[in-house]
Amino acid sequence: MSFIKELWAFMRARKKYWLLPIVVMMVLLGVLIVLAQGSAVAPFIYTLF
Repeated sequence: MSFIKELWAFMRARKKYWLLPIVVMMVLLGVLIVLAQGSAVAPFIYTLF
């Protein structure tokens, strides 16, 4: 959690709010990859790509 707080403080201090959508998309893609590794959801995720 401290990494997220530090990243948010950096973006606030440096006015780098444009980084937020990039970070959010990277996190969502990471969660999608973790879910696709070995779950029953995997066949449905593969059809998206």
